[in-house]
Amino acid sequence: MTQKLGILGGTFNPVHLGHLLLAQDALEHFGLDRVLFIPSAQPPHKSVEQLAPAPQRLAMLRAAVAGDPRFEVSTLELERQGPSFTIETIKALRATRPDAALHFIIGTDSLLELHQWRSIEELLGLCEFVTMLRPGFPVEHLAEEQLNVPPPWGARLLANLFPGHTAEISSTDIRRRVAAGRSIRYLVPEAVAGYIAREGLYHA
Repeated sequence: MTQKLGILGGTFNPVHLGHLLLAQDALEHFGLDRVLFIPSAQPPHKSVEQLAPAPQRLAMLRAAVAGDPRFEVSTLELERQGPSFTIETIKALRATRPDAALHFIIGTDSLLELHQWRSIEELLGLCEFVTMLRPGFPVEHLAEEQLNVPPPWGARLLANLFPGHTAEISSTDIRRRVAAGRSIRYLVPEAVAGYIAREGLYHA
C-alpha cells in the first residue's frame, strides 16, 4: 500500500507552533499518512546568522513532535552537510522510500519563487507540491504563466493550494523576543521553550 508522505523542510531555528499547524493542516487536507520534518544543514538562500547548531535544532524539533505518531523527524540533510538543495533530498527519499507518494509542503511565498529552485522541472516530476495559502500573498487571480514553469506544472501547482491556520508566528520574531528577554510562551511548544532556556539559545 502506498504511503502518502508529507515533507516539511526548513531551518527550524527554532521550530514553532506555526510549523506544527502547517504540517497538521496539510496532513488533514490531503489525507497524508505522516509528515516528515527535515531540518536543513545549510539553507542555500538564507543567512546562517543566529543559526543554532544543527544538534540543538534537531533536539528542539524532536521534542516538539514527541508523542505525535503522525510526525517524524529525518536527519537526511544534516548528515549530508553542505547546502540543502531540495532536489537532492527528494532523490534520496525516493531511493529509500520507493513506495511513498511524496508531497512537499510549502507556503505561498515559496510557490512564487519555485521557478528559481535548482532543477525545478525534474523536481516537479519527482514529488507533488502542496501550498498553504498565506496572508499577503494573494493568488486568487494568479495565472499559470506567472509561476514561470512549463506546462503542465503551473496548473498542477495551482490545483494544490489549501487553506491553513494563519498563525503569525516566525522563528525570527521568536529569536528577537528571547534576545530581548520577552516571553515565547504560546509561540513554541513548552518542551522547546524549556530547551531554549536551558541551553541559553538566541540571547544577544
